[in-house]
Order: sequence, then structure tokens, then C-alpha cells
Amino acid sequence: NISLATPLPEIPKPVFASVDGQEKYETKITTLENGLKVTSQNKFGQFCTVGILVNSGSRHETKYPSGIAHFMEKLAFSSTAQYGSKDEILLTLEKHGGICDCQTSRDTTMYAVSAEVKGLETVVSLLSDAVLQPRLLDEEIEMTRMAVRFELEDLNMRPDPEPLLTEMIHAAAYRGNTVGLPRFCPVENVDKIDKGLLHSYLQNYYCPERMVLAGVGIEHEQLVECARKYLLNMKPVWGTSSGNNVDVSVAQYTGGIIKMEKDMSDVSLGPTPIPELTHIMIGLESCSFLEDDFIPFAVLNMMMGGGGSFSAGGPGKGMFTRLYLNVLNRHHWMYNATSYHHSYEDSGLLCIHASADPRQVREMVEIITREFIQMAGSAGEVMELERAKTQLKSMLMMNLESRPVIFEDVGRQVLSTGKRKLPHELCDLISNVTASDIKRVTTKMLRSKPAVAALGDLTELPSYEHIQAALSSKDGRLPRMYRLFR
Repeated sequence: NISLATPLPEIPKPVFASVDGQEKYETKITTLENGLKVTSQNKFGQFCTVGILVNSGSRHETKYPSGIAHFMEKLAFSSTAQYGSKDEILLTLEKHGGICDCQTSRDTTMYAVSAEVKGLETVVSLLSDAVLQPRLLDEEIEMTRMAVRFELEDLNMRPDPEPLLTEMIHAAAYRGNTVGLPRFCPVENVDKIDKGLLHSYLQNYYCPERMVLAGVGIEHEQLVECARKYLLNMKPVWGTSSGNNVDVSVAQYTGGIIKMEKDMSDVSLGPTPIPELTHIMIGLESCSFLEDDFIPFAVLNMMMGGGGSFSAGGPGKGMFTRLYLNVLNRHHWMYNATSYHHSYEDSGLLCIHASADPRQVREMVEIITREFIQMAGSAGEVMELERAKTQLKSMLMMNLESRPVIFEDVGRQVLSTGKRKLPHELCDLISNVTASDIKRVTTKMLRSKPAVAALGDLTELPSYEHIQAALSSKDGRLPRMYRLFR
């Protein structure tokens, strides 16, 4: 009869695992002699995500025809110096249970591979080959032209106009410069882009000091060793990178309007067709992700929230956000009202996208402008702000549970700032946001000229000057129009 509190005789003393603080999971960064940064974050598990991020995207295409980034995304992981075709690459990865992917945005190109940790060496060697030694064969470029043409057609035919509107609002907000340049290749440039042009672009932008090799789920020393072996003295196929002709222009916010008259009546036919809608997006200049105001803007975006009129769910789904409470719950004819926040290293854009029947466009625009004005009026009840902060923190933490998301976060932060803010630091910053911060950033934002994108039947669309006047007024109402004949 031994009590549970006493150790059993003749049984060895147990050794318990202990946690020695955060050291094991901090982000480590090493810069190689050629300027390439290697960064990693360890994570429990037998799979890892490794990739190369390049500071190159559609915003850098000032001196080139737009569409190079779009082409590079489609050409990624095709034949290289080592591998004869895309299939060979996929078969090599398959041995390690791996998959590869390339994504471009306005400011970053990201080549990523997820595979077993045991295959790390193969993965880094493959990445180095895919990024620095692509063959860019004529038939591959021809296939890419077809893929790009198809994607452009698809973009204009989709029932969901969000990608197209995002393109338009950027073009309106930053007319003809940096992040306002088209992210998708314009139709007229599809035939202009060839191997020579791609090499001339890559020579300027794909240089080691503009790259980060990031890994999640691996030992840092191991990654650095592989980087030294495969990336330190690797000569790119286009010759030595000069990096002298890099476009360093800062985003110039211009504001403005871009309209696209389009018949949306047959966008989605079938047993339950979506009715004909007109889509409007109104945006104002926010701030870059390097500024301190970035966090209050993120909280504000969360507080505005919104979504489609068919979404269901409780408070966690954003049912208590302003665009639900003030817009979708009060105006049954509004099909959608969603807030978006796009942020770059030198500027940002906070916009609201709304869609409704073409006959109610004027009323819909006024509802959005009133929401913008009310953002500054009161930061609402304490409860609303706290809910938005909690929601933002939980979204951040939940997203950072998945390995590819951690990879992208580590890579992007190191690429743009040279260091990484850990999730708990970001959560502290979010907790410190006050109602006066929200009021301050909104007041600053409302001083900028609006950017407007409109798609669909635009007969009832108010003029740009009227939208601007509404956003400068006290209550956000559009100037009254008196028509003799209705």
C-alpha cells in the first residue's frame, strides 16, 4: 500500500523534458558573403518548407513591358541546366514526398518547395537550379503565352470580379507607377516577351543581395551549409548580375477613377444564376507595412470586416463587424460589402468593395462613403475595438500554425526589413492599439484623394468629383442632384 505521492521503490528516477524559453523557435538569420540572406525557423515535424524569395515583382517593370513577373511565375520549375523537363523536377521531388510552387505578387517572387527534411540537400540544389539556371526554351515560352492568354480570358469571365477590381483599384490609386503597374500581362505584351527580354530583366533583379533563402522545419546550420554549397558561387545562366539598373522609385499615390462598362447579365447562368450586379471599390491611401501605423490600420480593416450576404456564422465569422451591422443587415439589396487592406514597403491602400443591382449604384456609393466618414467619427464602443483586436490576433496565430504560412511570413519579413517580428511581439502591438489611434489614422487617410474602380452597368454611377466631395463632407453624403426629367 504505497501512496501515490511517494515514488515506487527500485524504479529509476524519471527524466522529464524541459523547455528552455523561446530559443529553439526563434528565427535565425545569416548573410552569406555574396549578400544572400539565409533565414530559418525550426518547427516540429518531418516535413519542411524551403524556398527562395526575390525582391522582384510587377512594380519593378517600369523600364520593361509589363507582364514579365506573370511570365516568370508560369515558367518557374520548367527545364533547367540539371533537369530536362518539369516532369523530371516533379519526379525528383516525389522521391522526398515533395511539391513545388511559384507565386508572384506586386513586389515579391516566391519559389517554394515542401518536402521531407531528409531531402533538404536535393531541395536546395533544385531551387538554386530553378531560380538561377532556367533554360527558358522557345517551346516553354510559347506554352506560357497560351497559359497567360487563357488566364486573361478567364479573369474577364469569372463570376467573382475581385481580382479584376483589385487590379483596377491599384491602377487608379497609383496611376502608371510602381504598384499601379499591371500584375497580369496585358494582352498586347504577350508576344513581346521573349528569352532576351527575360534575361535582361533577370540580370538586374535576380542578384543575391535581393534574395532570401528561407526554411521552416529545419536546422539553421544545415540550411546555411546547403546555401554555401549550392547558392554561394552559382553563376546565373544570364551572366553576372549587375543590379545597377534596379528601379528604386517610390510609390506615388495619385488617386483617380477607372471604369469598365461591362454587360454582367450573363456572368453566371445555370439553375441558380447570380443576378446582374455592378461592382464598386473605393480606396484611400493608408500606410506602408514598415510604419507604426500599419497595426492600427490592420485593426481598422478587421473592425470594418464585412463579406457576402450569404455568409453564415457567429461573431468569429465577423458578423459583428461594421460592414455587416451597418450595411448588409440594414440594406437587403446589397450583395457584398468587404474591406481590404493592401500594404507595400512605401505605401498602402484601404478599400471597401461593394456590389448591388445596377439601379442602386448611387445609393450604394453613398453608403460606402458614409462608412468611411463614420470610421473617423467614433471608434465605436470599447467592445467593438476589443473584438477586432482579438479577432486579428486569433487570425494571426491560427494562420501561423501552418508551415507554408510561417515560411512566407519569415521570408517576406526578412526580405523587406532584414529581421523578423515574432508573433507574440505583433500581438503586443495589436493589444496596444487604442480608439484614439484608430481615429488618428482614419483622419489622416481621409485627407487623401479617393481611388475608385467601377465594373458593370455604370449608368447610375456618381461622378468622381461627387464621390470626392462626399468623402470630404461631414456626413459622407453625395451632393444632391436635381433632375428635371427622371
